[in-house]
Amino acid sequence: MLLNKFTLNDIIERAIQEDLGYGDLTTDNLIAASASSKAQITSKEEGVTAGLEIARAVFHQYDPDLKFKALQKEGDKLQAGTVIAEVEGSTRSILKAERLALNFLQRLSGIATKSREYVELVEAYPAQIADTRKTTPTLRMLEKYAVKVGGAKNHRMGLDDCVMIKDNHLKAAGSIKKAVKKIKANISHTTKIEIEIDQLPLLEEALAAEVDIILLDNMSPEELKKAVQIVDGRVILEASGGITKENVAAIAASGVDIISVGALTHQINSIDIALDLE
Repeated sequence: MLLNKFTLNDIIERAIQEDLGYGDLTTDNLIAASASSKAQITSKEEGVTAGLEIARAVFHQYDPDLKFKALQKEGDKLQAGTVIAEVEGSTRSILKAERLALNFLQRLSGIATKSREYVELVEAYPAQIADTRKTTPTLRMLEKYAVKVGGAKNHRMGLDDCVMIKDNHLKAAGSIKKAVKKIKANISHTTKIEIEIDQLPLLEEALAAEVDIILLDNMSPEELKKAVQIVDGRVILEASGGITKENVAAIAASGVDIISVGALTHQINSIDIALDLE
């Protein structure tokens, strides 16, 4: 997934406005404007690196003259004590940008780390791990970017990405057949249609509607395996709901194509990363 530089700049600008306000009372009244420093950004624990270019953009948006040097690559595994990057220039600028740059690095590295964990748990199977729309409002682009860095796949970016007919849509529409028929009458032929079902008896109806993807919601590995046998490769099967590190391998073993995991972005621990002046 590529980062849209215009969206990224907007996110960073709003973050700076939130954090800086009318100025840094501590730094501006303590550090001389002429002072310069060099700092190291170091991981305090194991994880997967993500967000280096976002951190670079934060420092440069505060001060274009700051020199940022990445010492690791996106997706690299980190050990405690690994120096991730160095930044050099105005001490004031470094100290003002420090917290925002670390916030992005810590959270995105946490997401990449969790994504890598899930990917490695199912590497013996063809199933692919994907994220969901359970992201932090306004930060979806960055969080889904981190998922990709961790080796997992992105589900739809937003409601305009593909058709996804869920349980409440079906209640409003009346049935799978009615919902899909109306959708097909109103969308482009280039748009994929996914439908969510939570009971195996609905599978044949979903197949008859000729959708592209069927999401099997909160089904056991045994139910998923049966669904795989019934479908026999006719559509993409996605498993979702209640996915954990403890059961993801069993779900992958059922033969489904995609396993979407909301926890990749909304149940993560940020990686402990620090900035220290030399």
